[in-house]
Formats: sequence, C-alpha cells, structure tokens
Amino acid sequence: MGMTISQKILADKAGKKEVQPGEIISAKVDVALGNDITAPIAIKLFEKYEGKKLFDNEKVVFVPDHFTPNKDIKSAEQCRILREFAKKHNVKYYFEIGRVGIEHALLPDKGIVLPGDLVIGADSHTCTYGALGAFSTGIGSTDLAATMMTGEIWLKVPESIKFVYNGKLQPFVSGKDLILYTIGLIGVDGANYKSMEFTGDVIDNLPIDGRLTMCNMAVEAGAKNGIIAPDETTLKFVDKRKRREYSAYQSDPEAEYSDVIEIDCSNLEPQVSLPPSPGNAKSVRELSDIFVDQVVIGSCTNGRLRDLEEAAAILKGKKVNPNVRLIIFPATQEIYSEALKRGLIEIFIDAEAVIGPPTCGPCLGGHMGILAKGEKCVATTNRNFVGRMGHPESEVYLAGPSVAAASAITGKITHPEEVV
Repeated sequence: MGMTISQKILADKAGKKEVQPGEIISAKVDVALGNDITAPIAIKLFEKYEGKKLFDNEKVVFVPDHFTPNKDIKSAEQCRILREFAKKHNVKYYFEIGRVGIEHALLPDKGIVLPGDLVIGADSHTCTYGALGAFSTGIGSTDLAATMMTGEIWLKVPESIKFVYNGKLQPFVSGKDLILYTIGLIGVDGANYKSMEFTGDVIDNLPIDGRLTMCNMAVEAGAKNGIIAPDETTLKFVDKRKRREYSAYQSDPEAEYSDVIEIDCSNLEPQVSLPPSPGNAKSVRELSDIFVDQVVIGSCTNGRLRDLEEAAAILKGKKVNPNVRLIIFPATQEIYSEALKRGLIEIFIDAEAVIGPPTCGPCLGGHMGILAKGEKCVATTNRNFVGRMGHPESEVYLAGPSVAAASAITGKITHPEEVV
C-alpha cells in the first residue's frame, strides 16, 4: 500500500518500514523548538525531573522572539531563564537579540530545518516548516521537556487531505489568499488532526515564501501539519542554506487520502478573514466601508522579503492615510538588511510607516501594536480571535500584504487595484 509524504517521514523517524493513519508511534526528532514563552516552562520541568543532559545540543533550538526586546520585568526574567539554560547546556542554536528573528522565518533561513525532518515546537505555528517537505507540528511545553531529555515524541499518524490547486492566479493573489480561502471553505475544524497536503499547478508555481505562509496557517483549520512535497523550488532554497544532509520524500501515487479537494484558482480574488475567526474568509470585493485604525505587516505568516516587496509595490510614492497607523516588522535581521539594500525600508518610511524589529509582539497582543477598545486593524498575521491583538472589543481582519498596504493608504479595507 502506498504512503503519503507525511507517513513516509513518520515511518522513517519511527524506524519502521511503514505506518498507517491512527497508529501511535514513538519517533526520533530532528529539531525541538521553544521560544521565550514556552521554553522556560519546559526548562523548569526538565530540571524538576532531574534532566541532566539534552539529548542533542544541536537539535534543541531556542528563539526568544515573542516579547523581545523585553517589554517588562516578567518577559526579561523569562528570557533570562532561556539564556542561562542555553549557556549551561551549550545550546548551539540560541539566538540573542541582534541575531534573533521570528522563529518560523528564522529556522528555514538559517538552514536548521530541512526536507524529511521531524520538527516539534512548543508553538502552534511550527507547522510552517511543512513548506520545506518536513513533518512539523506544535506541541505543549511538557512534551518539549520530555523531548529535550529523550529526543523522541509520541504521535498518532494523521490521515491526510490532498488539496489540489489549479488555474492561474490573478494579480495580487498570494499564498495568504489561498490559505484564507481554503480555511473559509473547510472551516476551522475542517482538518482536525489531519495532514493538509498542498499540491497542484498553482503550488508548483508558488514561491517558497507563499508556501511557508500556507503551511503556517494549516493549524488554523485544525490540522496536525501542513506539507508540500519538495520540488526544484524547495531544493534551490534549502541547498543554499543546509547545515546537514536531508531526505526529500514524495507521496506515492497510490497513497490513500481521507479526502481530495480540488480548487480552481483562476477567479480567486484577494481574501480577507473577518473577526473573530480565520474561517470567515470573503473576497475583498465583498467588503466596503470597513474603516481601520491600524495596519500590521509582518509576523511568521507574512514578514518575509517577498511580503515586504508586495507591500512596497503598493506603497511606493504614496502616504499612509492620516487616520491609520502602519506598523511593519521584517521577520528576521537578514530580511531587514535585504529590505534596506533593496530600498524597501525607504519606501515604507517615505509612506510614513513605522518599522519595528523582528518580533511576534503585535500578533499576539504582546507589545508594539496593541489595539484599544473599538479599534480595527488589518493584519497579515494568522489569528483574529477576540482580543488577539489587544482590547476584547477591538477587531482584527486578516489579509495578505497587498490588501494590507492598500488599506493603509485609503484608511479602509481596499482591493489593491484601487490604489495602483
């Protein structure tokens, strides 16, 4: 019987010839990730249960990116725990301020995650790395602590849903629009504990940044992981960055799926998900006169270089609406640096946006962009739950960088073609 790419990776990590959906396995982990919120809890458990030594100091990765630069004493203490533990155990991939970036942009760019890897992370959007052909999923801090000691994780092998995207994308339609449309189609529980496998001509032609965006939001449909089989685009990306060898798996033609969903993308418009759910996706043309107070462009979903380029193409030569605050966060130091070299930062500043350091801050209502009561925000982030970005009576509308930039100019949710 054939296997999906997810089954093949899990079988390899479990030391088995094959695995089947529903099977419980114990699998060896290639990367175990924690951040400044989740890793301190794992560290306390690691020490409580007398963990003496990490299973591999090159496979445990710490990225203090949520409340850094530290916003208060509590976040400073959280980061101190992380810093001291990393030093004590000689953690190779610990990223201090000045070298840190948003974790799900940083790890691919640093070549830490590769095709065929099993990656677990104490952060729900760890599923991002499926874009590189890795099986990656979010876990809790307790599981992270156990993995830090043993190097293994138990998993139930998920069923897979194959999504086939065909057609030719219209202008301003990106990976963000594809995944918002998909979540709107199947609902936020449409892929519960399943693998979302993205395929088709549109995916073949989608740049790696767009693929990372799609896999990042698989968890918003309840999925265990999102994944795209490695192709020439993937290998071109990873071969420039890899720090070790890897295995590129493909699904077998006879692999079984719980469902196959085909989507004709030819007439797909830029999407906006209305609060309070990523599943409330609508075409931007269906929305009118939704005035906004703030626009955020960045996060692990859309803070990559191509996202900034899309925003800059809209904002060049224009000004942000005087009633709007535009906040832009390059996802890593390298992306920030490249954006400077390409003149993107100058475009943003000329448009009267403010540029922040790489941080998850505003996405989770942490810092650097908190919304007040009644305020509305268009954000390229991944969640728009009640109170996600600030006051419980504020609202977050999810969109891609082009819609976000266009909305910053007009002061209301806007199709990009209206301002270019």
